[in-house]
Amino acid sequence: MRTIDLNCDLGEGFGNYVAGPDALLLKYISSCSIACGYHAGDPLIILEAIKLGLKRNISIGAHPSYPDRQGFGRRSMGLNLNEYYAFVLYQISAIKGMVESQGGRLNHVKPHGALYNDSALDENITTCIYEAIISIGEDLCVYGLSNTAHEYIANKLGISFIPEAFADRKYHSDGTLVARSNSAAILENTGEVIKQVMGLIDHQDVVSIEGKKVNIPAKTICFHGDHSRTLLILQEVYKTLLKAGIEIKCCN
Repeated sequence: MRTIDLNCDLGEGFGNYVAGPDALLLKYISSCSIACGYHAGDPLIILEAIKLGLKRNISIGAHPSYPDRQGFGRRSMGLNLNEYYAFVLYQISAIKGMVESQGGRLNHVKPHGALYNDSALDENITTCIYEAIISIGEDLCVYGLSNTAHEYIANKLGISFIPEAFADRKYHSDGTLVARSNSAAILENTGEVIKQVMGLIDHQDVVSIEGKKVNIPAKTICFHGDHSRTLLILQEVYKTLLKAGIEIKCCN
Protein backbone atom coordinates (compact mmCIF):
# COMPACT_ATOMS: atom_id res chain seq x y z
CA MET A 1 0.00 0.00 0.00
CA ARG A 2 1.25 3.47 -0.85
CA THR A 3 1.60 5.86 2.07
CA ILE A 4 1.94 9.60 2.54
CA ASP A 5 2.37 11.76 5.62
CA LEU A 6 -0.04 14.68 5.87
CA ASN A 7 1.08 17.42 8.23
CA CYS A 8 -0.48 20.62 9.49
CA ASP A 9 0.76 23.65 11.44
CA LEU A 10 -1.13 23.86 14.75
CA GLY A 11 -1.26 25.85 17.97
CA GLU A 12 -1.19 29.14 16.10
CA GLY A 13 -3.77 31.02 18.14
CA PHE A 14 -3.06 33.43 20.98
CA GLY A 15 -5.21 34.26 24.00
CA ASN A 16 -8.79 34.58 22.73
CA TYR A 17 -7.68 34.52 19.09
CA VAL A 18 -8.29 31.16 17.39
CA ALA A 19 -6.23 30.55 14.22
CA GLY A 20 -7.65 27.21 13.16
CA PRO A 21 -9.82 24.26 14.27
CA ASP A 22 -6.90 22.21 15.61
CA ALA A 23 -8.98 19.43 17.19
CA LEU A 24 -10.85 18.83 13.92
CA LEU A 25 -7.77 19.06 11.68
CA LEU A 26 -6.05 16.36 13.74
CA LYS A 27 -8.60 13.80 12.50
CA TYR A 28 -7.17 13.93 8.98
CA ILE A 29 -3.38 14.19 9.43
CA SER A 30 -0.54 12.00 10.64
CA SER A 31 1.91 14.63 11.92
CA CYS A 32 1.77 18.23 13.09
CA SER A 33 4.15 21.12 13.73
CA ILE A 34 3.24 23.20 16.76
CA ALA A 35 3.96 26.94 17.05
CA CYS A 36 6.55 27.76 19.70
CA GLY A 37 5.29 31.16 20.86
CA TYR A 38 7.37 33.44 18.64
CA HIS A 39 5.02 33.88 15.68
CA ALA A 40 1.95 32.48 17.40
CA GLY A 41 0.85 30.27 20.24
CA ASP A 42 0.85 30.81 23.99
CA PRO A 43 1.52 28.26 26.76
CA LEU A 44 -2.12 27.21 27.15
CA ILE A 45 -2.76 26.87 23.42
CA ILE A 46 0.52 25.05 22.85
CA LEU A 47 -0.16 22.61 25.68
CA GLU A 48 -3.68 21.94 24.41
CA ALA A 49 -2.36 21.24 20.89
CA ILE A 50 0.19 18.82 22.32
CA LYS A 51 -2.41 16.99 24.38
CA LEU A 52 -4.77 16.71 21.41
CA GLY A 53 -1.97 15.42 19.18
CA LEU A 54 -0.82 12.81 21.66
CA LYS A 55 -4.39 11.66 22.25
CA ARG A 56 -4.74 10.91 18.54
CA ASN A 57 -1.24 9.38 18.31
CA ILE A 58 -0.08 12.12 15.93
CA SER A 59 3.67 12.70 15.49
CA ILE A 60 4.52 16.09 16.97
CA GLY A 61 7.10 18.58 15.75
CA ALA A 62 8.29 22.03 16.78
CA HIS A 63 7.54 24.98 14.48
CA PRO A 64 10.08 27.70 15.40
CA SER A 65 10.05 31.09 13.73
CA TYR A 66 11.45 34.57 13.74
CA PRO A 67 10.36 36.56 16.83
CA ASP A 68 7.65 38.28 14.79
CA ARG A 69 4.23 37.91 16.36
CA GLN A 70 2.91 41.04 14.63
CA GLY A 71 3.77 39.65 11.20
CA PHE A 72 2.91 36.03 12.04
CA GLY A 73 6.53 35.10 11.34
CA ARG A 74 6.17 35.85 7.65
CA ARG A 75 8.64 38.76 7.57
CA SER A 76 12.39 38.24 7.23
CA MET A 77 14.60 39.62 9.99
CA GLY A 78 18.29 40.51 9.88
CA LEU A 79 19.55 38.39 12.76
CA ASN A 80 23.17 37.48 13.40
CA LEU A 81 24.13 33.82 13.39
CA ASN A 82 24.31 33.57 17.19
CA GLU A 83 20.75 34.87 17.38
CA TYR A 84 19.49 32.30 14.87
CA TYR A 85 21.03 29.53 16.96
CA ALA A 86 19.75 30.84 20.31
CA PHE A 87 16.22 31.71 19.14
CA VAL A 88 15.73 28.27 17.60
CA LEU A 89 17.33 26.48 20.57
CA TYR A 90 14.98 28.26 22.94
CA GLN A 91 11.83 27.48 20.98
CA ILE A 92 12.55 23.81 20.32
CA SER A 93 13.61 23.22 23.92
CA ALA A 94 10.31 24.62 25.18
CA ILE A 95 8.18 22.42 22.93
CA LYS A 96 10.30 19.33 23.57
CA GLY A 97 9.97 19.79 27.33
CA MET A 98 6.22 20.28 27.12
CA VAL A 99 5.75 17.22 24.90
CA GLU A 100 7.83 15.05 27.23
CA SER A 101 5.94 16.34 30.28
CA GLN A 102 2.82 14.79 28.75
CA GLY A 103 4.50 11.44 28.11
CA GLY A 104 5.24 12.05 24.43
CA ARG A 105 8.31 12.43 22.23
CA LEU A 106 9.19 15.28 19.89
CA ASN A 107 9.54 13.87 16.38
CA HIS A 108 10.74 16.69 14.15
CA VAL A 109 11.49 20.37 13.62
CA LYS A 110 10.09 22.50 10.82
CA PRO A 111 10.93 26.22 10.61
CA HIS A 112 7.97 28.51 10.03
CA GLY A 113 7.24 31.14 7.41
CA ALA A 114 10.05 33.50 6.51
CA LEU A 115 12.54 31.48 8.55
CA TYR A 116 11.65 28.42 6.44
CA ASN A 117 12.09 30.34 3.19
CA ASP A 118 15.26 32.20 4.24
CA SER A 119 16.98 29.07 5.50
CA ALA A 120 16.17 27.23 2.28
CA LEU A 121 18.33 29.78 0.44
CA ASP A 122 21.05 30.44 3.03
CA GLU A 123 23.33 27.64 4.21
CA ASN A 124 24.63 29.71 7.14
CA ILE A 125 21.14 30.20 8.57
CA THR A 126 20.28 26.54 8.05
CA THR A 127 23.51 25.43 9.72
CA CYS A 128 22.67 27.49 12.83
CA ILE A 129 19.16 26.02 12.96
CA TYR A 130 20.34 22.46 12.49
CA GLU A 131 23.19 22.75 14.98
CA ALA A 132 20.63 23.90 17.54
CA ILE A 133 18.51 20.86 16.70
CA ILE A 134 21.45 18.47 17.09
CA SER A 135 22.35 19.97 20.47
CA ILE A 136 18.82 19.20 21.71
CA GLY A 137 18.44 15.71 20.28
CA GLU A 138 20.26 13.79 17.55
CA ASP A 139 17.15 11.68 16.97
CA LEU A 140 15.12 14.68 15.77
CA CYS A 141 14.44 14.90 12.04
CA VAL A 142 13.71 17.99 9.97
CA TYR A 143 10.95 18.79 7.49
CA GLY A 144 12.08 21.00 4.61
CA LEU A 145 12.24 21.73 0.90
CA SER A 146 14.18 19.23 -1.19
CA ASN A 147 17.06 20.41 -3.38
CA THR A 148 17.69 23.42 -1.12
CA ALA A 149 19.97 24.25 1.80
CA HIS A 150 17.46 22.38 3.99
CA GLU A 151 18.43 19.08 2.40
CA TYR A 152 22.10 19.85 1.74
CA ILE A 153 22.92 20.90 5.32
CA ALA A 154 20.87 18.06 6.82
CA ASN A 155 22.89 15.54 4.82
CA LYS A 156 26.13 17.32 5.68
CA LEU A 157 25.40 17.25 9.42
CA GLY A 158 23.85 13.79 9.45
CA ILE A 159 20.31 14.86 10.35
CA SER A 160 17.40 12.78 9.06
CA PHE A 161 15.74 14.87 6.34
CA ILE A 162 12.07 14.56 5.37
CA PRO A 163 11.33 16.32 2.05
CA GLU A 164 8.15 18.38 2.27
CA ALA A 165 5.76 19.83 -0.29
CA PHE A 166 2.75 22.10 0.15
CA ALA A 167 -0.76 21.11 -0.80
CA ASP A 168 -2.09 24.64 -0.82
CA ARG A 169 0.77 26.74 -2.19
CA LYS A 170 1.88 27.54 -5.73
CA TYR A 171 5.46 27.03 -6.85
CA HIS A 172 7.78 28.78 -9.28
CA SER A 173 9.56 26.77 -11.97
CA ASP A 174 12.77 26.82 -9.89
CA GLY A 175 10.99 24.94 -7.09
CA THR A 176 10.63 27.92 -4.75
CA LEU A 177 7.30 28.95 -3.26
CA VAL A 178 5.38 31.86 -4.74
CA ALA A 179 5.46 34.77 -2.28
CA ARG A 180 2.28 35.37 -0.33
CA SER A 181 2.23 38.93 -1.64
CA ASN A 182 1.15 37.38 -4.94
CA SER A 183 -2.63 36.86 -4.98
CA ALA A 184 -2.13 33.52 -6.75
CA ALA A 185 0.21 32.10 -4.07
CA ILE A 186 -2.51 30.21 -2.19
CA LEU A 187 -4.64 27.46 -3.73
CA GLU A 188 -8.24 28.10 -2.68
CA ASN A 189 -10.05 25.57 -4.86
CA THR A 190 -10.51 22.07 -3.44
CA GLY A 191 -10.13 20.43 -6.83
CA GLU A 192 -6.83 22.23 -7.48
CA VAL A 193 -5.47 21.14 -4.11
CA ILE A 194 -6.47 17.51 -4.71
CA LYS A 195 -4.85 17.62 -8.16
CA GLN A 196 -1.61 18.99 -6.69
CA VAL A 197 -1.59 16.43 -3.86
CA MET A 198 -2.13 13.51 -6.24
CA GLY A 199 0.53 14.85 -8.59
CA LEU A 200 2.99 14.96 -5.72
CA ILE A 201 2.16 11.42 -4.62
CA ASP A 202 1.96 9.82 -8.07
CA HIS A 203 4.65 11.73 -9.95
CA GLN A 204 6.57 13.83 -7.42
CA ASP A 205 5.79 17.00 -9.34
CA VAL A 206 3.61 20.11 -9.44
CA VAL A 207 2.64 22.52 -12.18
CA SER A 208 4.35 25.85 -11.51
CA ILE A 209 2.71 29.25 -11.68
CA GLU A 210 4.56 29.65 -14.99
CA GLY A 211 2.84 26.51 -16.31
CA LYS A 212 5.80 24.11 -16.19
CA LYS A 213 6.06 20.75 -14.43
CA VAL A 214 8.52 20.91 -11.54
CA ASN A 215 10.01 17.95 -9.70
CA ILE A 216 9.19 18.26 -5.97
CA PRO A 217 10.15 15.09 -4.06
CA ALA A 218 7.98 14.81 -0.97
CA LYS A 219 7.42 12.32 1.84
CA THR A 220 5.20 14.73 3.75
CA ILE A 221 2.61 17.20 2.45
CA CYS A 222 1.67 20.29 4.43
CA PHE A 223 -1.68 22.00 4.89
CA HIS A 224 -1.73 25.42 6.56
CA GLY A 225 -3.84 25.22 9.70
CA ASP A 226 -4.59 28.96 9.80
CA HIS A 227 -6.36 29.02 6.42
CA SER A 228 -10.14 29.45 6.59
CA ARG A 229 -10.87 26.60 4.12
CA THR A 230 -8.21 24.11 5.27
CA LEU A 231 -10.59 21.84 7.17
CA LEU A 232 -13.03 21.51 4.27
CA ILE A 233 -10.23 20.94 1.77
CA LEU A 234 -8.41 18.48 4.01
CA GLN A 235 -11.56 16.43 4.51
CA GLU A 236 -11.93 16.03 0.73
CA VAL A 237 -8.25 15.20 0.27
CA TYR A 238 -8.56 12.59 3.03
CA LYS A 239 -11.52 10.94 1.25
CA THR A 240 -9.68 11.00 -2.09
CA LEU A 241 -6.58 9.35 -0.65
CA LEU A 242 -8.54 6.60 1.09
CA LYS A 243 -10.51 5.92 -2.08
CA ALA A 244 -7.21 5.64 -3.99
CA GLY A 245 -5.86 3.14 -1.45
CA ILE A 246 -3.25 5.53 -0.10
CA GLU A 247 -2.57 5.23 3.63
CA ILE A 248 -2.04 8.43 5.62
CA LYS A 249 0.89 7.61 7.86
CA CYS A 250 3.86 9.41 9.45
CA CYS A 251 6.93 8.74 7.32
CA ASN A 252 9.45 8.05 10.10
